[in-house]
Amino acid sequence: MAEINTKDFLIGTLIGGIVGASAALLTAPKAGKELRTDLTDGAQSAKERTSNYANNAYQKGNEWASYAKEKSNNIAQTVTDQSNQIYGRVKEAAGTLKKEAEDTQKTAEELAQDLANDMKESGEEIDQTVQSEVKDIQQSIEEEAEQSLKGTEENKEEPNRY
Repeated sequence: MAEINTKDFLIGTLIGGIVGASAALLTAPKAGKELRTDLTDGAQSAKERTSNYANNAYQKGNEWASYAKEKSNNIAQTVTDQSNQIYGRVKEAAGTLKKEAEDTQKTAEELAQDLANDMKESGEEIDQTVQSEVKDIQQSIEEEAEQSLKGTEENKEEPNRY
């Protein structure tokens, strides 16, 4: 179904009114001068009504344009405000993430340094323990060797009793 807009409706109404008035004037039994006067009056009346309709349409158009402009300005302001709020939140979140990343990096560096220090200390302790154990083993070996040598010398000094 076709939609009729306001402009088309007004134009159709004016043309219909003019055609109807003309037909009524032409079919009425009147003298030529009287008919011309009626036609002139009818045309003048139609002209005035058309002018009134045009002025009303122009005023309504201006009112609607002002209304649309006001609403579009409100929408634009709302969008701008929301965009600024979102931008602020994103900027704040980015700053927070950056700070957390820096803190995490510092913590990771500190952990790495602590681990390196612990490993160095553990290595030194292991080294000392190993050296101590090696000395103990060497000392035990030396003591065993001395006892073995003493035992061999004692065996040489004792004659065989068999």
